[in-house]
Amino acid sequence: MAKRNKQNTDKLHSCIIDAIEEKKGNDIVSLELGKLPNAICQHFIICHADSTTQVSAIAENIEDKVNENLQEKVWQKGGYDNSIWVVLDFVDVVVHIFQTEWRQFYKLEDLWADAKKTTY
Repeated sequence: MAKRNKQNTDKLHSCIIDAIEEKKGNDIVSLELGKLPNAICQHFIICHADSTTQVSAIAENIEDKVNENLQEKVWQKGGYDNSIWVVLDFVDVVVHIFQTEWRQFYKLEDLWADAKKTTY
């Protein structure tokens, strides 16, 4: 899958944030990884929810909104089995939706502490 231009990546990023907010995702954070050495994507978007049902609802809403508004499908996804941590990979943007306790356990933001952080 080819990388997007910056404008298309920004549209994707914005669509994902809106979809998370629509389903009441908590503590939404975007980490800008693109300028870091060995970055695997341009952005990580991270949020959490209080139940596995809400984790799934957020992930499904992201997939639906991106498909509906940008005519794009997720490239890879995982974690729907138990919905404690769902990952959606859109190549330039990777979304992590945690159940609250698992976000606190993995502390993903701390692993990328050098990245520029934006909170929504």
